[in-house]
Amino acid sequence: MPVEFKKATKEQAKLRAAVFGPSGSGKTFTCLRIATGMGGSIAFIDTERGSAAKYSDRFDFDVLELSDRSIEGYLAAIRAAGKAGYAVLIVDSLSHAWQELLSEVDKLATAKYKGNTWSAWSEGTPKQRKLVDAILDYPGHLLATMRSRTEWSNENDGGRNRPVRVGLAPEQGKSIEYEFDFLLELSTEHVGNVIKDRTGKFQDRLIERPGEEFGQEMAAWLLDGAAPSPRPATLPATVVEPPVTAATKADPWASAEPWQLSIRAQLAEWEIKFGQLECIKNTKAPSAKLALDVLLHDANDDEQYVCTRVFNEARALMVESSKEATA
Repeated sequence: MPVEFKKATKEQAKLRAAVFGPSGSGKTFTCLRIATGMGGSIAFIDTERGSAAKYSDRFDFDVLELSDRSIEGYLAAIRAAGKAGYAVLIVDSLSHAWQELLSEVDKLATAKYKGNTWSAWSEGTPKQRKLVDAILDYPGHLLATMRSRTEWSNENDGGRNRPVRVGLAPEQGKSIEYEFDFLLELSTEHVGNVIKDRTGKFQDRLIERPGEEFGQEMAAWLLDGAAPSPRPATLPATVVEPPVTAATKADPWASAEPWQLSIRAQLAEWEIKFGQLECIKNTKAPSAKLALDVLLHDANDDEQYVCTRVFNEARALMVESSKEATA
């Protein structure tokens, strides 16, 4: 398929918003107000033990009290809301999914990876990615709340110092803020600070008690534009396997992708440094684990997943090559 550029045009879109702040900042109430202003049916995934129901006398919405706070539980709930056709979905809160995932990774590290959490994230990161994909693929508008880590600071109030709660980074995966189009940070005084806004209309604005009117403004902007284009398929309908030739039978690396050859060369270079070049062909070699630890050093969550996948695939090719050579 030829690579072509085309004129950029504004298309209608669905909201992907994250609202975060310390306890008492009004995350749940604010999301319900914004969702009501946007219009349409509202679904609410509640992981806060029934807190949403306390607002049922003020807002019209359907709620699912989610007891399974694993990634799988969130995925099932989000898909159910999409299948039911709700115009707006509120997920309150995403922080529980992260806490459950951290606990799961710790258990995996102990049970399968001899305490190595780097290796355990090779299973944890794909799950986090599935959750992010489910959020981005939701067919309607979506608002998600996240708790903020809280600290106390002293504020001068008329000559007297008084303790004030300050919300820090949201409790979720590293770089989660990149996945949303809109980020709203709430203070304990219920003032919303728009720290990210791809619409460009509200960036850096301070909004006191954001509510229905704000939701209406957001909906109007999102509905302005051409109908969205159909999404291209992310994967081909069929997988074309490379032809098996005499050359590939003799050397499986003959059909390897460039990135696989690059990783193979990198691993071999590491093995030379470790003085254990031949051990790379043994899947149980301690040097292989050492190479993986080096590969994952200072990597972020997404890089850990990609590096681990690449490493495992490259190592599998090496093992296969070794078997073919001795057959």
